Amino acid sequence: MTAQTQPSTAFDAFRAADFEARFVRALNEGALLQLISLAHRCGLLGHLADGEPVTSSELAAKARLDERYVREWLGGATVAALVEHDPQAMTYRLPPEHAALLTDGGEANLAVFSQYLPLMGRVEDDVLECFRHGGGVPYTCYARFHEVMAEDSGQTVLPVLLDAILPLAPELPARLAQGIDVLDLGCGRGLALMKLAERFPASRFTGYDLSREAIGWATERAARRGLTNLRFEQRDLSDFDRTAPAQRHDLVTTFDAIHDQAHPLNLLKGIRRTLRGEGVYLAQDIHSSSHHHGDRDHPMGTLLYTLSIMHCMSVSLAQGGEGLGTMWGQEKAREYFAKAGFGNIEVHRLPHDIQNDYWVLRP
Repeated sequence: MTAQTQPSTAFDAFRAADFEARFVRALNEGALLQLISLAHRCGLLGHLADGEPVTSSELAAKARLDERYVREWLGGATVAALVEHDPQAMTYRLPPEHAALLTDGGEANLAVFSQYLPLMGRVEDDVLECFRHGGGVPYTCYARFHEVMAEDSGQTVLPVLLDAILPLAPELPARLAQGIDVLDLGCGRGLALMKLAERFPASRFTGYDLSREAIGWATERAARRGLTNLRFEQRDLSDFDRTAPAQRHDLVTTFDAIHDQAHPLNLLKGIRRTLRGEGVYLAQDIHSSSHHHGDRDHPMGTLLYTLSIMHCMSVSLAQGGEGLGTMWGQEKAREYFAKAGFGNIEVHRLPHDIQNDYWVLRP
């Protein structure tokens, strides 16, 4: 580095003041996420969705919640400009523009995503120990994780699964209608498979996930819905390169599942092994670069690196795994897909989803 390109070591008071202001904004915006998460989970946002002014007592009665807590929440929401407040009438109102983004009445309910930081905060002490001693935090420490992931999937995958994701491989809808064997790995609560099983009764669907809780939930719901062409199994996929049934499936899917596996390349090799000759592997995973400097302009980069530390990387390391991390990126993904034996690799973006890439891979 030449003298002309070396960064200045002089203290910049204006830069310090800018960062201080940014830090205060971050504290307030983080607190807003906590307010939204609470309101989403206890139903307050849904009861405000009609846009009608209500008092704290009326809102508490509608939501069947304690008025004192509701009143304090409304105070925070007022200061955050989340709700409008009429001090004369002592009423509160959620503007329709906010309701469209934070309730089920709009195209997407962004309140779902507000749950991630409070959820990850529960394991901060465990992750701190990993900073000091290495290792990771196992899945069992993450209360509600699969519940929140299922809500997340409900925003990014389920609404466009049939009309946008499947047609990325143009032959898939017709083949599914005729009847093929489908495997979803890291299926979580299995909502995507249930939707496919209902839409394509002639096909046969299987879901694997490490979480006993998620598999139990999915099995119960599938039985309630009478989906006899669908089954779920708890399974560790670390050795899937050896244990995958050879040439057994026509379609394999993973939705936001590869990067937090203990041994992702083993899983990808197993996917290649289990695909039949005309098979397709359809993968949704995080859109990013494989280099830190390449993610500077990522609209959700800071959040995704944080989630990687607090969950995705950590659960992989807890299994003695690679710890690939959420932001493994397109370059690393292409490298791993090629090593796994995929010769035809396509990547797509969908307009509704700034967070993910959609890969179509064939032998």
